Amino acid sequence: MEATQTGAESVNWSLTDLHDDSASLEASLSDAQQRSQQFAETYRGRIEELEADELAEALVELEEIQDDLGRAYAYAYLAWSTNTSDEKHGAQLQKVKEAYNYARQNLLFIEVEWANVEDERAAELLEEEALEPYRHYLEVEQENKKHVLTEPEEKVLSEKQVTGQGAWTRYFDETMGAARYELNGETITQQEILSKLYEPDRDLRKNAALSFTEGLTEEKRTLTYIFNTLLAEKASNDRLRGYDHWMQSRNVSNEVEDETVEALIHAVTSRYDLVARFYKLKKRLLGLDELHDYDRYAPIGEADTRYDWDQARGIVLDAYGDFHPVMSETATRFFEEDWIDAAVKQGKRSGAFSHGTVPSAHPYVLMNYTGRSRDVQTLAHELGHGIHQFLSREQTIFHHGTPLTTAETASVFGEMLVFQRLMSREDDPKNQLAMLISKIDDTIATVFRQIAMNRFEDRIHTERREKGEIPAARFNELWMETQEAMFEGSVALGDHYRHWWSYIPHFLHTPGYVYAYAFGELLVLALYSRYQESGDGFAERYIDLLSAGGSDWPHRLVEPLGVDLTDLDFWHHGLDEIESLIDRAETLAEATETA
Repeated sequence: MEATQTGAESVNWSLTDLHDDSASLEASLSDAQQRSQQFAETYRGRIEELEADELAEALVELEEIQDDLGRAYAYAYLAWSTNTSDEKHGAQLQKVKEAYNYARQNLLFIEVEWANVEDERAAELLEEEALEPYRHYLEVEQENKKHVLTEPEEKVLSEKQVTGQGAWTRYFDETMGAARYELNGETITQQEILSKLYEPDRDLRKNAALSFTEGLTEEKRTLTYIFNTLLAEKASNDRLRGYDHWMQSRNVSNEVEDETVEALIHAVTSRYDLVARFYKLKKRLLGLDELHDYDRYAPIGEADTRYDWDQARGIVLDAYGDFHPVMSETATRFFEEDWIDAAVKQGKRSGAFSHGTVPSAHPYVLMNYTGRSRDVQTLAHELGHGIHQFLSREQTIFHHGTPLTTAETASVFGEMLVFQRLMSREDDPKNQLAMLISKIDDTIATVFRQIAMNRFEDRIHTERREKGEIPAARFNELWMETQEAMFEGSVALGDHYRHWWSYIPHFLHTPGYVYAYAFGELLVLALYSRYQESGDGFAERYIDLLSAGGSDWPHRLVEPLGVDLTDLDFWHHGLDEIESLIDRAETLAEATETA
């Protein structure tokens, strides 16, 4: 069966804005290594005695070195991402990681020495104007000083990162990137087979699910070992740094209090009834006696609308332009200047991401475009990230990125803009219902499924620490228990589904990541509600938020938009918005059924 052409087959990024070629990369990397060594010779042992202007001068130089290192890493990583099976790309990425690690070890002293600065002295320095561009970075490092080890200890952990988590996550990515699945006489990639779960043909969905499971079980031993190894490594690192629980390091990195995350998790798990309510509605709309796991993303209606690449581009740019011209102008550059890689290719990483690179360059978006409406939403999502990363380039490299909790804000908001635009143009209630059901599908996956996955993570991290290595069968049990809790009997989970924990990369790359999706979705629901209420001025304040990057604590950054993240009841407001979407879907369903 020949794949449908979308126009994205030739949409490939150009990495020449980072480096002209591998030779340029290696020369720049070598120079950055030498500069890192010279920097250490100049400043090691002196950080505690520097005055504000001297420390600012050191940070300017540090920023330039890190920018060069970031360019090199981005070039190697992005080249590898589009062809993970190419040994040359893999070798180049590993070489860059090792060189990056060497330079990083030379620079570790500055964070260690800054953490040792007396609180009163640090507070005085942070009041100085010269350090304003670096204030938040420095205050975060001071806040987390109790988790910083000595310089020799930090060097050992940095050295082991290359052959530890870095090596195992690469092995996982290459294993999954090389995996192929047999379906109806075709041999297809993970991205392609998972896309079949969104098809209207139920037999196709079922066969895709079973084929995917077969592929996962073939890799069961390898994947189980990778998971156990990385769970053990995280436990070791947490013990060494004095973290109280497995998620504390993620919360610290996300610049959010444990209590805020606990409130989020409790709020979402207490409303699992919304999940059951929605899937009961979907079962009725699909005319099924029982809704199986492979039915969850089935479209409502006879066929899923297809969009070629140019149509997707127009939809996203129009929606962004209606909100604020800066949004569409920035997004246009991604298309016109080859900052997107959208073609489906053998060996390419599955999924999608926007890589923020460094302030002196620009972001790059990767996706696998197959022409479905979901792909249009994915494009909007990743371009939201890209716009956020591009606008925040005005910050120093220390504030260019954002914590994961606010990193999802622009992406999910972008999706919402596109969704609302499509809904407003649709007059047919049946089409509106189909679009609304698809939107709620995504919202359920982003909020409830991610928190259910967080509960799975909690179980496996805890059990690995308390009982030792976890057998594959036990991973399966914990996965099913935490998934079944979310569905409350509304979805029949087949025996094959118990293996589906093993392909999710976030568990390995960024333990604890997944709750950030729910955080971002509920935050955006609140922000979008404010946007509809306040109108004038909101878009400008929103652009200011994106431009601010990570230059302040998340709760302070969103305050001008009328959101209070310190209110532990805040999450319930977002959940009320989800309930309103389900209410609307139920009303539309009744109208279409009686028409």
